[in-house]
Amino acid sequence: MRNLLVSIAALGFAAMLSFSGTVAAMPTLTTVGEGSYRYFFWHLYEARLASPDGKFNDYQQTSPLLLELTYQRDISKEQFIDATVEQWQKLGHTNEQQQASWAQTLALIWRDVKKGDRLAALLTEQGIVQFYLNDNDIGSVDDKAFAPAFFDIWLHPDTTAPKLRNQLLAAN
Repeated sequence: MRNLLVSIAALGFAAMLSFSGTVAAMPTLTTVGEGSYRYFFWHLYEARLASPDGKFNDYQQTSPLLLELTYQRDISKEQFIDATVEQWQKLGHTNEQQQASWAQTLALIWRDVKKGDRLAALLTEQGIVQFYLNDNDIGSVDDKAFAPAFFDIWLHPDTTAPKLRNQLLAAN
């Protein structure tokens, strides 16, 4: 059961990077869709996907792209890392070497989230994923393969959360 909850936590948010403590301006974006993620009776988070025109085509044509999650439970960074790697393995679009490298990087920079925390991942036009915790810029990943691997946890047709995917892509 713990492994299953950890796996679900990855759907919660996988990338919180080194804290810089600065408040950074995010672009004004239009909601594509929003929904809740629940596992049995646990309400894990509220999710929102946003883009410039309120539509999602693909990662090359839709940027900036924002995934924002508001947590309804406390989740540790260890749970994030384990669950994220598990989701990448289930999707099968990245190799073990990429997964291990990303996990090592994330282990150095992630931290726990608390109930009520709002986490956001912004895919920039340059293909960088910029992360925010409660509107504070906490870091970025500048690896072109990371962005689709990360966002696919929620947006790929083979996600383990198809109901949430459908809610996030509602406007499409």
